[in-house]
Amino acid sequence: MTVDHTEAPVLQALADFHRQGQLAFAPPGHKQARGADPAVREVLGDAVFLGDVLASGGLDDRLTRGRVLERAEELLADAEHTFFTTCGSSLSVKAAMLAVAGPHEKLLIGRDAHKSVVSGLILSGIEPVWVEPRWDAGRHLAHPPSAADFERAFEAHPDAKGALVVSPTPYGGCAALEDIAEVCHRRSVPLIVDEAWGAHLPFHPDLPTWAMDAGADICVTSIHKMGSGLEQGSVFHLQGDLVPPDLLKMRADLLGSTSPSVLLYAGIDGWRRQMALHGKELMGGALDLAARVRAAVEEIEGLHVNDRDDFCGPGLADDFDPLPGVIDVTGLGITGYQAADWLREHRSIDAHLIDHRRIGMQITHGDDEETTGQLLDALRDLVRAAPEWGPAPRVAVPPPSELRLEQVLLPRDAFFGPAENVPVGEAAGRIAAEMVTPYPPGIPAVLPGELLTEPLLEYLRTGLAAGMNLPDPADATLETIRVVNTGSE
Repeated sequence: MTVDHTEAPVLQALADFHRQGQLAFAPPGHKQARGADPAVREVLGDAVFLGDVLASGGLDDRLTRGRVLERAEELLADAEHTFFTTCGSSLSVKAAMLAVAGPHEKLLIGRDAHKSVVSGLILSGIEPVWVEPRWDAGRHLAHPPSAADFERAFEAHPDAKGALVVSPTPYGGCAALEDIAEVCHRRSVPLIVDEAWGAHLPFHPDLPTWAMDAGADICVTSIHKMGSGLEQGSVFHLQGDLVPPDLLKMRADLLGSTSPSVLLYAGIDGWRRQMALHGKELMGGALDLAARVRAAVEEIEGLHVNDRDDFCGPGLADDFDPLPGVIDVTGLGITGYQAADWLREHRSIDAHLIDHRRIGMQITHGDDEETTGQLLDALRDLVRAAPEWGPAPRVAVPPPSELRLEQVLLPRDAFFGPAENVPVGEAAGRIAAEMVTPYPPGIPAVLPGELLTEPLLEYLRTGLAAGMNLPDPADATLETIRVVNTGSE
């Protein structure tokens, strides 16, 4: 099918809506900004409200006979099928999981998966078969599992319905997706790739391989992370015959909003056109800029930019995306939490990723010499300020063997079953009934159904004291933790 990428069906329909003077006696109730609070209009501007119309009965007619969204999805569908969603990749990955496995069926999943995957397990009752990431014990960092890791997991669990892997990770490490897809397809089961951080990958040959080109069956992508869509804009692509497209759409409809945001649709549609027409040029510029920034950071004493040599090699990642810009600050004797807080408070610089020893300074096609110049100046100021802070708070990061907990109950059963809150000092040996997730990047340290251990709890206690963000425990102070009440304690 020949496509014209100069078109943008959602944006054109929105322009037509305004040109024709459509008058809605239907939601949204702000009625094209007229009813919005003046203070809100002053901050947001009227353009936000003017782009906020009903998808059907507004942007399109009530029967969607204009096929506005369908045409926009077709233009993005380098795969056989593409679906827009407006609840982020958190929804998309759940829909993909539900299309591949059902309650009490097995799905192989890399244990470095995002918390949205665990939410999918809780909602679905799918039984996870965890595939261990490749741990860099020296850097306290996880990279995606290898194809051989998935091969061994399938041999141990031949009844598994498919596999899910995260690639790239928020740190930029990538899996050998072609090899993992081959492992799955030899068994006639699908591969889901959570490629939330990879919206840019199809558009330049020097970037890691896009999941669809690598043979994945479903690929989930956040347009707002490395693309230029709006927050919560996401797409998922489908190819092959292992997952029926109507089934995937049905699962997405089960989870999605019946009032999707046209603003997000427009952002996805416009991003697709931008990338289709100018993607190689824009991504090439971003890669060149990132290379210069990385070289400049490396010259700042006390800072180190993790590079391909750090992340790739035997037992590590298979490929590397340089755009996340992950900077190790341990040479300054500080934590990533301290560095991120100081940069935000004193230099109005925000990091996309923060952990006990690193900050991530993402470079995209939206950056230029001016923005990266401000970043470099701020990092130099950080280096000058850091010696005044005294010893960094200790974060007791356990070795990989002690980071992994034993899964003794299904996540759904532990999450929804009888539970109680116990002091964290008494929780070792109990079964977790909630997630505990250092965020960002959002990879749970504790899952419902896992057996809690003292080294892992000490990691969370010391991390929280050092500045770690733990948004999901019922007790945000972590003085108590929610555990399964078996009736025997």
